[in-house]
Amino acid sequence: MSHTLVEKIKQWGLELGFQQVGIADTQLNDAENHLQHWLDKGFHGELDYMAKHGLKRSRPGLLHPNTQSIISVRMDYLPEHSTAMNTALNSPTSAYISRYALGRDYHKLMRQRLQKLADKIQAEIGEFGYRAFVDSAPVLEKAIAQKAGLGWIGKHSNLINRKAGSWFFLGEIYTDLALAIDKPATAHCGECNACLTICPTQAIVAPYQVDARRCVSYLTIELHGAIPVELRPLIGNRIYGCDDCQLICPWNRFANLSKEPDFHPRQRLNTQQLLDVFAWSESEFLTKTEGSAIRRIGYDRWLRNSAVALGNAPKNTEILNALKERLTIDSDMVREHIQWAITQQLR
Repeated sequence: MSHTLVEKIKQWGLELGFQQVGIADTQLNDAENHLQHWLDKGFHGELDYMAKHGLKRSRPGLLHPNTQSIISVRMDYLPEHSTAMNTALNSPTSAYISRYALGRDYHKLMRQRLQKLADKIQAEIGEFGYRAFVDSAPVLEKAIAQKAGLGWIGKHSNLINRKAGSWFFLGEIYTDLALAIDKPATAHCGECNACLTICPTQAIVAPYQVDARRCVSYLTIELHGAIPVELRPLIGNRIYGCDDCQLICPWNRFANLSKEPDFHPRQRLNTQQLLDVFAWSESEFLTKTEGSAIRRIGYDRWLRNSAVALGNAPKNTEILNALKERLTIDSDMVREHIQWAITQQLR
């Protein structure tokens, strides 16, 4: 396939709001071995979907037949400067929410843009086989993005770009087109281990190896049941996800604020206080997280996470009273976390 078409695809991608577009082949042998090693160690915890699709995740042709090349894109989402993030994170009564979730859920926005990109390709060359993905199927998006030259997988397992840091989303279009592929990105973490050191729960057990069972993002988003007692004090005021490993990464001094209005904070989610979000009724939770990725955890896990954060906050009568008032909630799981938080406040 001509280089001219690839150049057009990249230009169309930029016009649609992506910050970078690259082309990768489908050979993901190294990533497949890394994934299997991770699964064998049980690091996926309750992320059963990481194992249940067999080899579809690492062999694109099994997921979408006749895939010959993959269009990989990235889109910046950073909504505010690191100083504002650190201020919230270091204020123990602030409700810290991972910055990717402050605005509109990225899945729908990026999928629509990828569809528009596919439409442009189709208008140029006619019908072709393709399928677009945004964190929605068994896809090794970071390994693909590295092969497409968008960045390298850092020691914290996030993708890092030399000119843009790591505050961006990824998306893919699997195609049956034999497009000219890009040169894979090379790694530039060097001797730096800042992300391993800063991780509040020490979930990055070795460079490039994250034990999800210890990760704050897993504990506050993916885990459905009780958060292990020994990890609760380490979560601090993080009630949805964690950004510590990105905040500390020196490459993020090159990160750019997102130009997408949909990724800007909604409902003051970047400045909410723990007592306020803990007091939300279920209808308030649903209203204030409408269109947000936060909704997926549901109201019970929202209260569970907020209760843990309040238990970690400095001793305060108002916090103690708020926790006690919530002990009438129906959920046994939530009540147990509230009781734990009360115990922490009484120590």
